[in-house]
Amino acid sequence: MNVYICDRLTEVKKMANIKSAIKRAKTSEKRRAHNASMKSAMRTAIKKFEALVELKDVEKAKEAFAFATKKIDKAASKGLIHKNAANRYKSRLAKKLNSITA
Repeated sequence: MNVYICDRLTEVKKMANIKSAIKRAKTSEKRRAHNASMKSAMRTAIKKFEALVELKDVEKAKEAFAFATKKIDKAASKGLIHKNAANRYKSRLAKKLNSITA
C-alpha cells in the first residue's frame, strides 16, 4: 500500500495498489457522499416541519409532515437508518402534528 503525505494539510492518504481495491475506494467515497446528502436532506425536512409546528401553521405543517415522512421512509429503504429508527422518527413527528391540530 502506498502512503502519500500532503505537506500543506498534514494528512495521510492511503491508496490501494490492486485495481479492484482502487475501484472500491472510489465507489465507497461516492456512496459516502450520496448517503451524507440523503441524511442531510432528511434532517432538513424534519427541521422545517418542526419550525412549522412551532409557528402552529397546521396546513403547511401537514404538507411538511408528508414530505418529511417520505424522506425518512426513503432513508430507511436505502439502509441509511434502521426501519425501527424511521418509525420512531415518524411517530415523534406525528405526535407533534397532533399536538397542534387537536
